[in-house]
Amino acid sequence: MSVADVLRKDFKDVRRAKLVWAPALVYTAFMLLFFWGQSQSPNPDFYQILWGLVGIGGALLVPLLALVAAYLSIAGERESGSIKFLLGLPNTRSDVVLGKVLSRSAVVTAGILVSFAVGVPVAAVLVPDMTFEYGEYALFAAVTVLYALAYVAVAVAISAATASRSRAMSGAIGFFFVFNLVWNFLPVGPVQMIAFLSDEFGVEVSDSVTELVYSISPTGAYLNGILKLIMPDRFNAQAGAVVADPPFYIQGWFMVLILVAWIVVPLAIGTWRFQRAELG
Repeated sequence: MSVADVLRKDFKDVRRAKLVWAPALVYTAFMLLFFWGQSQSPNPDFYQILWGLVGIGGALLVPLLALVAAYLSIAGERESGSIKFLLGLPNTRSDVVLGKVLSRSAVVTAGILVSFAVGVPVAAVLVPDMTFEYGEYALFAAVTVLYALAYVAVAVAISAATASRSRAMSGAIGFFFVFNLVWNFLPVGPVQMIAFLSDEFGVEVSDSVTELVYSISPTGAYLNGILKLIMPDRFNAQAGAVVADPPFYIQGWFMVLILVAWIVVPLAIGTWRFQRAELG
């Protein structure tokens, strides 16, 4: 057995799971809602639709889609004992992790791309007078898929490092809470802590460093990446993402590197833990 065999078997198993496709359907519904909302506007704006999809659909639904699709990929089989059969075949534990992440990534990517494909004819029907920027739309879809894959990698890594469904679920929920809600949205995140230190103790932190801290999480990198790579200047100004002569570490291409790092590093750690795990 090889990585391809693991991928093929796991893809057949997970593609039938209704729980996996439910968030993708909700994301599609949000897309239809935003296109319909612009159809009611006297001056429909393509970028307003993307902005809405970034803030609600992307930052909240895409991580949930990825985590639901992947958090039981290995831990579920470890708890049931079927992982012993899989590892009894001529393949390594690394093959299992790689096959699982590829199969779950394929399912999540398919769900997201279907949603974006639906948006094109819907836009033509609902907002025929709107200028549809196909290049920006394709880039937006690509960055959203990369963001989703980062969460798939994290979920598979958590699943590989844990021995039960409950622990995998707790790890996935904990990661979403800390690195999505707390880090980027709640008033107790690192950016707010930096502001507190600055106000109370006079700690000087540049805006670019604060922006980098915000972007360390997958969601922060995704939001800033979309703003810097796709959105016009007026949206960047609205989001406070305009820095004169920005250093390299807050530019759009660096946000993409952060998302890639969220794929590579968790998988390396998860594989390392799984290779040393006792499966008895």
